[in-house]
Amino acid sequence: MTKLEMSLLNLLKEDCRLPLEKMAVMTGATIEEVADAISEMEKRHIILRYSPMINWDLTDRERVEAMIEVRVTPQRDMGFDAVAKRIYRFDEVKSVYLMSGSYDLLVLVEARTLKDLAMFVASKLSTLETVTGTATSFVLKRYKEEGVVFDEDEADHRLVISP
Repeated sequence: MTKLEMSLLNLLKEDCRLPLEKMAVMTGATIEEVADAISEMEKRHIILRYSPMINWDLTDRERVEAMIEVRVTPQRDMGFDAVAKRIYRFDEVKSVYLMSGSYDLLVLVEARTLKDLAMFVASKLSTLETVTGTATSFVLKRYKEEGVVFDEDEADHRLVISP
C-alpha cells in the first residue's frame, strides 16, 4: 500500500462523500492521482462499498438485531471458512466473524420482527449439521458504532463572553 492509498482510505472511512478535489488538497496529490488510486483500490477489492451510517431508531423502519454466538464443528480440509460461507449466505445475516474464545463465530443478524429472527435461528441456523450450539443476544440500543456516537447532545463549543 502506498502512503496516498492509506491516506485516502482513512479519509473515505471518515466521510465517503468527500469530493475528489478536497481529497487531493488534503493529501497533496492531484485529482487524477486520487481518482486513479481509488479506482485501483476498487478493482483490487480493497474498497468494497461506500455506505452511510444511519441511526435507524430515528426512522419508522421496524427491525430487530441480534448477535449470535455460534459454536461449530469445522469441516475437514475446509476449516471454519466453509461453515462461515454457508451462514453468511442467509439474507438475515449482516456480518460473520471468526472469533477466539468460548465460541467460534459471531453472527450479526437482522429481521423485521422478533418472531422472524427467532424463526431464522430455529429453522435455518440451528439446523446446520456443523452448528453445535448458539447463544443469542438482542441489540436493545446502540450507543456507538464505527466510531460514531448515537444520540450525543450537540454541545455548544463557543467561548463564553462575559462583561
